[in-house]
Amino acid sequence: MAQIRRIEISNFRCIEKLDWLPVAGINCLIGPGDAGKSSILDAIDFCLGARRTVQFSDADFHGLDVTSPITIAITIGDLSDALKSMDTYGSFVRSFDGATGAIDDEPETGKETVLTVQLTVGSDLDPVWTLISDRAKAQGLSRNLTWGDRTRLSPTRIGAFAENNLAWRRGSVLNRLTDEKADTSAALANAARDARKAFGDLADAQLGETLKLVAETAREVGVAAGDKLKAMLDAHSVSFSGGTVALHDENGVPLRALGVGSTRLLVAGLQRKAAKESSVLLVDELEHGLEPHRIIRLLGSIGAKETPPPIQAFVTTHSPVALRELRGDQLWVIRKLAGAHKLELVGLSDPMQSTIRAHPEAFLSRTVLVCEGASEVGLIRGLDLYFTAQGYASINAAGVALIDAGGVSKIYGRANVLRNLGFRTASLRDDDVQPDATEEGLFAFNGCPVFKWAPGQALEHAIFHGVSDAAVHRLLDRAVELHGEDLIEAHISAASNNSLTLALCRGPMTPQNRQVLATAAKWKKNAWFKTVSWMEDAARDIIGPDYRAANPAFQSVVGGLFQWCHSA
Repeated sequence: MAQIRRIEISNFRCIEKLDWLPVAGINCLIGPGDAGKSSILDAIDFCLGARRTVQFSDADFHGLDVTSPITIAITIGDLSDALKSMDTYGSFVRSFDGATGAIDDEPETGKETVLTVQLTVGSDLDPVWTLISDRAKAQGLSRNLTWGDRTRLSPTRIGAFAENNLAWRRGSVLNRLTDEKADTSAALANAARDARKAFGDLADAQLGETLKLVAETAREVGVAAGDKLKAMLDAHSVSFSGGTVALHDENGVPLRALGVGSTRLLVAGLQRKAAKESSVLLVDELEHGLEPHRIIRLLGSIGAKETPPPIQAFVTTHSPVALRELRGDQLWVIRKLAGAHKLELVGLSDPMQSTIRAHPEAFLSRTVLVCEGASEVGLIRGLDLYFTAQGYASINAAGVALIDAGGVSKIYGRANVLRNLGFRTASLRDDDVQPDATEEGLFAFNGCPVFKWAPGQALEHAIFHGVSDAAVHRLLDRAVELHGEDLIEAHISAASNNSLTLALCRGPMTPQNRQVLATAAKWKKNAWFKTVSWMEDAARDIIGPDYRAANPAFQSVVGGLFQWCHSA
């Protein structure tokens, strides 16, 4: 089962330069949109796919610079004996050091024997595929893989036209399942209607093993295709070329009529069974057309939980469901840096894996604001809703993810995990309880902003001391709506040592009254706004509209935070 060991890309679309050593199993590329994830899958497909040409345009060159050629070099390991044949490819056989990623032109004991295929596209837009090695270049030798080897090594791609794999077309996954071949000559002699039936009867014998494997795979991945599949002439085929023979269910309905999700799920399952020579699968936006439970099934079918992995898969996703199902050693964060792209393996450390499970959406963003708790998340969400309604850009449009760290003791455990992976990260916390000073110092030292309320203040103190008298009264009314007068009265009485009542708090505001209300609002049992939804609604309806009347200290923290969110 051939595996990709190294991928080198230059001057291709948004990728100026990339040098990447993928892992043997699932390589899931994550990151913000337009980072180059799909372009990497296209590069693999164009370089290794069994095709005689690819249509390129000036737009495929990085920055439209056609003076620098596109080069895509892919080094392949775990080769069959035929691919390691010195008679066929001897001058191009190289060695690969898995520990360092180094490639040497001379095969060495203890290192893996590999071949490197390179696709080059110059300003004439004509693609050229060659095997490369310095030794062959010095001897003036040039050749590509044989067409048969290219066909066997060609990756299976599940994309917009996944249904093409449900017919016996050139390069389809069905042709890789077994060595069986269909002879259509007898059936094609009949009229179209009779031919479909006649060939269906013949194909039961000719393609029986393949049909059995497809039916078994459909049952395993949960695709309703019937128990007895048939290979019949495609009713829509107007020529007897590739695709004339297609899969049909027991009622004669073509399986390409399945939904997008079912088709992708079935093809992914078939690719695993077809992994003889080529075990490489490409899936762009793996969640497309699939419900959460079927995303999990697709990942399971390609070996997400298996050791050793059955196939090598290159996938992209924007699905939090997919991230929760995968391990950190299957996830790569893609970054566009000055002059190059970089892929960073997330890793398997306990803080990393727990952060993926708890906050997968953070790994799909550009910028992350790590909040101490749910009420901080609600505050920023609500203020953002209000500011957006006033015509300002949303922080969502800026690619900002908000995550709840679950307390001040956990805030930098989460934040430093994301910072270490290159995410633009900041923190928002209360100041009544202090975090670990060393952790926060390291976070700030690395250029990450720390937003916090005035010394000694929790969020409730910042709000009740920060907003106008009218806004305090509206917050009090909202608390009564949410929890009832009796509970609010009890909290105020307890927080003031029975010196203040709800009725008095509805009168003139004093600093002492504000302090009591802030303490009452954060009462440990039934806190007034201690959920994302409650605080979000209060921020959108009351705190946001009062923002320009708030005191300078409150405005400074909120204004600085939103300015940072939009300054990426």
